[in-house]
Amino acid sequence: MPKISSLSSARRLPFVLALGLATAVTAPMTPGLISAAHAQSNAGDAAFVQSLAQRMIAVVNGPGSAAEKKAQIQPLLDQDVDVDAIARFCLGRFWRTATPEQQAQYTALFHQVLTNSIDDKLGEYRGVGITVGQATQQDGKTYVATVISRPNQPTANVQWVISHATGQPRIVDVVAEGVSLSLTQRSDYASFLAHNGNDVGRLIAALKRQVSRE
Repeated sequence: MPKISSLSSARRLPFVLALGLATAVTAPMTPGLISAAHAQSNAGDAAFVQSLAQRMIAVVNGPGSAAEKKAQIQPLLDQDVDVDAIARFCLGRFWRTATPEQQAQYTALFHQVLTNSIDDKLGEYRGVGITVGQATQQDGKTYVATVISRPNQPTANVQWVISHATGQPRIVDVVAEGVSLSLTQRSDYASFLAHNGNDVGRLIAALKRQVSRE
């Protein structure tokens, strides 16, 4: 069986998510030639990204043990990141072939992998900054451009993809240096499944092993 690249790259989305949410500094918005309604929506979504970042920094730099900080982070993820939608997207066509029990198991494991990966990185983000820039509309979603900086590291261009499908703004993807992390994860899962008989149960078993090691 080939190396499970899907499970190592599964850390990419949480890594950038935690990196981007460490702290925020707002830059002037430049909406350009867009409608007033879109400009208002874009500004609101940019403010949403900034607000989430500020709440995360309060956890990162605040007092408390790792377990206490994990307990504080979980509500932020549940409220502001559409983890269920990301999980379904990453599984792709295999979501439709999975049984309801497999769907529930996979989604729960995806949540746990995401949370654990962010929790494991929290201590590394002191001093990280994010400048929120222009927000644009594409395919019914808002793309909020940011520039992430870290001490002694090159800056990174990251877009936060915001959906209002649930009736409120929620993060559904992160595009780092032009690469969609959800698309990358979806491709990795598809590759793993292709080498494992397209058996969702084997992916679930691999995710369980990953979680047990974290």
